Amino acid sequence: MFKKLREQCWKANLELPKLGLVIYTFGNVSSIDRNRGVFAIKPSGVDYDRMEPKDMVIVDLDGNVVDGELRPSSDVNTHLVLYNAFPHIGGIVHTHSTHAVAWAQALRPVPIYGTTHADHLAGDIPCTPLMADERIANDYETETGNQIVESFRAEKLNPDEIQMVLVAGHGPFTWGVNAEKAVYHAKVLEELCRMAYLTERINPDAPRLKASLIEKHYSRKHGKNAYYGQKN
Repeated sequence: MFKKLREQCWKANLELPKLGLVIYTFGNVSSIDRNRGVFAIKPSGVDYDRMEPKDMVIVDLDGNVVDGELRPSSDVNTHLVLYNAFPHIGGIVHTHSTHAVAWAQALRPVPIYGTTHADHLAGDIPCTPLMADERIANDYETETGNQIVESFRAEKLNPDEIQMVLVAGHGPFTWGVNAEKAVYHAKVLEELCRMAYLTERINPDAPRLKASLIEKHYSRKHGKNAYYGQKN
């Protein structure tokens, strides 16, 4: 019934260990079918090398499991909040990749230091505030999603342009038009965090990238005047 959606989700999940973004059973990917109002997500605590497409759990946009024999990822409610709040995203990734987590634990957004960063977004990688105790004691995973959404709204950030975030003290979430693109952004995020860390180690007073270079590198890959890559 959900064969194609399950296979998309399963293949995207298998990319996480291949890309060095997860260890053991850490992390998860989900993939949504907007027309049917459901998404597939990795099952909780299952080894990547043992997973099969049939193990992906199907959840509707009210949070109900509609198909699947296993429990969904413990982060399912975070994915649910993001799908409902950001209507254009088609896939979501959560990892505990080393450098991204380090910046999240430092409670810092990642400054835009170079053109590799500017190729993907025209500003800093945002970091949410640290979650309040009463929210931690509530439905933690739902509140994680709420924290992301509220941070984007407070900072007037566009989730269609900035497709990655650090949750303070926790780790990264990324998304994209589909699960494959969300995984791509997860790997890019980890590399940008690593580059920024090394930049500050080499030069603690390194300046942010100048505005003209940010504009040039972002606009050549994004928007109506983009010219990077091949035309369809």
